[in-house]
Amino acid sequence: MSAPTIPAVQHISLENAIAAGIVSVALEEIALAHIINAEGEKIQKVSSILDCPGDIIEFQKSVSRVLQTVLKSQMLLQFKLENLEEFLSAVTAKS
Repeated sequence: MSAPTIPAVQHISLENAIAAGIVSVALEEIALAHIINAEGEKIQKVSSILDCPGDIIEFQKSVSRVLQTVLKSQMLLQFKLENLEEFLSAVTAKS
């Protein structure tokens, strides 16, 4: 999967800035979904290989750390969306 290209912008309208913010959040959510999927595939692969309880516990901790980081990222994305919503409401109230 290739990274999205973002064109150089000389002037951007308010509506386009808000839309770009929403698209940015959506792209980050897609990236996080790929990370979650990769962790699921890793669990499927490794669960058939590990047999030592110590290794299983360390593996579980590793997966837990990754998923915790994903959750934190999703919380930040929620804040971004809420800020965009507040900004949009303030702008439309002035109109």
